Amino acid sequence: MHKSAYTVFAQQVFIYCGNRNVDRNFTKTTTLKIVAISDTHGQHDKLVLPDGDLLIHAGDISNKGGLIEVERFLSWFDKQSFKNKIFIAGNHDFFFERHSDEEIKKILPGNIIYLKDSGVEINGIKFWGSPVTPWFLNWAFNRQRGHEIARHWDLIPNDIDILITHGPMFRRLDENKEGQHLGCRDLFLKAQELNLKAHIFGHIHENYGTMESQKVKFLNASVVNERYELINEPLVIDIS
Repeated sequence: MHKSAYTVFAQQVFIYCGNRNVDRNFTKTTTLKIVAISDTHGQHDKLVLPDGDLLIHAGDISNKGGLIEVERFLSWFDKQSFKNKIFIAGNHDFFFERHSDEEIKKILPGNIIYLKDSGVEINGIKFWGSPVTPWFLNWAFNRQRGHEIARHWDLIPNDIDILITHGPMFRRLDENKEGQHLGCRDLFLKAQELNLKAHIFGHIHENYGTMESQKVKFLNASVVNERYELINEPLVIDIS
């Protein structure tokens, strides 16, 4: 059931994003160099990106999620010299929650992959992306912990390699400055069913960095700190 679900969502994202120029060569390469960023909050043009094969943005491309902010980000993202580019929305990116798929499709450049509870396969590596985070003050894509948010995680196929979510799972680079673990327990439970190679996320600005647990690489790629100052470097990971 999971495999067929993956196929359906992958087909949707190919059509929906109009990825005419996206390289979907499924022949395995030795490694795929991924550059990961998150939580740029409108400051994307200040970033200096290292070279890589794939650029991933894990959400919060904007501050208030208005059309002008979104279009400025997409224009910049489109110009970055990566073979493939993937992004998801975050809790600040209201545009993607308030507008229909057709309206979103109209503003997406043709060589950008946008994932929303959907997946894509690049060079034999399977990616799944979701903007959903546990409820907090009714921001975009907020869901109550428990059954409501678990319904989204149940969509994740068991055979994916790279998970991209806006927020972290529980106890994986999820601490705020008070030392509270804010990550999603329901996502942590779902991850026990998966054979992930990496999980890329942001949202908790204070816990930027990388860690490894049970052979899974976790990347909190927030480039801004809790004061929204852009101080963190993009993270790089090689996946084979």
